[in-house]
Amino acid sequence: MTLEEVFADDGPFGAAFPGYKLRQPQLEMAQAVERTIEARGQLIAEAGTGTGKTFAYLVPALLSGGKVIVSTGTKTLQDQLFNRDVPSVRDVLKVPAIIALLKGRSNYVCHYHLARAEHEGRFMRREDIADLQKVKRYANTTGSGDKAACPGVAEDAPIWAQVTSTRDNCLGQDCPNHKECFVLKARKDAQEADIVVVNHHLFFADVWLKDEGAGELLPACNTVIFDEAHQLPEVASLFFGDTLTNGQIIELARDARAEALVVAKDFVMLPNAAEALEKSVKDVRLIFKDTVRLPQHELKEKFPSFFSQLVEMTGHIQHLTELLAKQAERGEGLEKCYKRAAEMLALVEKWQKSDSAETVHWLDVTQHGFLLHITPLNIADLFQKQVNLNPRAWIFASATLAVNHHFTHFQHELGLWSAETATWDSPFDYKQQAVLYVPQDMPQPNTAEYTRAVVEKAWPLLQTTQGHAFLLFTSLRAMREAHEILLEKLKAAGLDWPVFLQGTGSRTELLDQFRKEPNAILVASQTFWEGIDVRGEQLSLVVIDKLPFSPPDDPVLSARMEQLTKAGRSPFMDYQLPNATITLKQGAGRLIRDESDIGILMIADSRLVEKQYGKMIWKSLPPMYRSRDLANVQKFYAVQREKARNNDVDGDMSTAENQHN
Repeated sequence: MTLEEVFADDGPFGAAFPGYKLRQPQLEMAQAVERTIEARGQLIAEAGTGTGKTFAYLVPALLSGGKVIVSTGTKTLQDQLFNRDVPSVRDVLKVPAIIALLKGRSNYVCHYHLARAEHEGRFMRREDIADLQKVKRYANTTGSGDKAACPGVAEDAPIWAQVTSTRDNCLGQDCPNHKECFVLKARKDAQEADIVVVNHHLFFADVWLKDEGAGELLPACNTVIFDEAHQLPEVASLFFGDTLTNGQIIELARDARAEALVVAKDFVMLPNAAEALEKSVKDVRLIFKDTVRLPQHELKEKFPSFFSQLVEMTGHIQHLTELLAKQAERGEGLEKCYKRAAEMLALVEKWQKSDSAETVHWLDVTQHGFLLHITPLNIADLFQKQVNLNPRAWIFASATLAVNHHFTHFQHELGLWSAETATWDSPFDYKQQAVLYVPQDMPQPNTAEYTRAVVEKAWPLLQTTQGHAFLLFTSLRAMREAHEILLEKLKAAGLDWPVFLQGTGSRTELLDQFRKEPNAILVASQTFWEGIDVRGEQLSLVVIDKLPFSPPDDPVLSARMEQLTKAGRSPFMDYQLPNATITLKQGAGRLIRDESDIGILMIADSRLVEKQYGKMIWKSLPPMYRSRDLANVQKFYAVQREKARNNDVDGDMSTAENQHN
């Protein structure tokens, strides 16, 4: 069956989905994907919201008959592809393809750690005990062990840290529960499947880095498809570099102490050394009163005591490593702890050496701990080398990859110079469906009164749309300030509208509440800028406070800018501006999700229209009606909303298909 026949009005999709109509951009993208698979080439494809990119890459992938890995940006989309999209296309095409879902090991219940958690009883809360029993019942009845399917236990519940394994503490073939391991079962299923759905983090951590066998997937596959490919440069940088967290070190200390108490009770030096290490890790964090992100050379100037404390911590890791080496033969757990300690010692010693020309060594201090990073400044050569290892097709798809229809930035980031590139605009009528509003008389974005001004300018629009809004901010500080100001204004106006704040619940919980509540307003930071789908009047207004430029004091960004300057390139035009444009496109993409949606996009940052570079940014956004006049914007919304209500357009297959584009 040809692609033209598949996507024709009277084809299999027409029979399966009432109201289905051929969309030419979808067919064209499918044809481009088919050519790339046949040629084992590389394709970078930007498909606007509503194009139907998911089916556009799945149809040729399933018809190709080869093994395909589909990698997504989020576990939510991963589940959607596995549970809905891929089975739908497979059934319509009547292709006998086996589909598998593969996640990182921390997503699966571990029988060994479950039994150990129950035996040791190290619980911080009463709820943990109840959750443990629910996980235990689930482990006895489930076929997958996927924590996302465990009834009654939230995916972010503290108990999961105790009943799942990590790469560090997995016993591998020495595990007494090796034969019933859910991780190994999932990997075996993936080996035997035709279509394997993973996410970007797993692709790099488990497949690319060949962690315990999952690396066998890549050599066997004919095609790799990255959906939400705009996230790849950041994820790849993370996995091509090295990171050590205080949590990993503390977990090692606790595991070593627990193992020693079971198999080496006579060797009291070991638990004592583990306790001393744990204390020294906490002492490192206590040096900092607030969160910090600094390169190594600035730490020496601003926090000189950090290095002496780090040296002390390193000494404790070395001491524990030496003790574990002497006791490793007494048990598999101790041997595993010894190997982990040796790796950590090597990494922390490597971090203390100076930056090279290719990497930046930096520290990220969070509210609860710290992370030591060694990050490569340029991953293009590394990525290109891996892509060229074996002949196979590579598809990079997203709704936001191009800057003003050019892919130069994305190609630079990943070294994809020989890739074919193509764009397909959204079929939505943006000039009739949405208005872009940049308010006048705004203060400069770096001033103290800016966030209040954003809320003040958004206030009449919130009244126009009766809530039903996302207020998206580029920093957590601005988000919290705006939340307080908004609550004040609602109270003064006597409006009892529900306001949801990022961080007061999981992303899924907040979205579920937002969708259900009339007049709802969500105040959030960049967690909600992408991968969110709210259709209809429930989301009628999206407010973005600033152009999302990365903070110039970010250690990796600063080092990359310096490197670009030395190479004779413009850090702003070649790196900061393209990144900000792609991020803004993601945020703006929350507004219009369906052909019947009507909405207002307010970008408060006047640099969008007053700076020369702003023109490049708004030309990359969907072609909305544009105005700087508030009354004009309100009139547009009222007229178009009334038209939409009168038309009462029914959704077709595109509504069911394109929820994440």
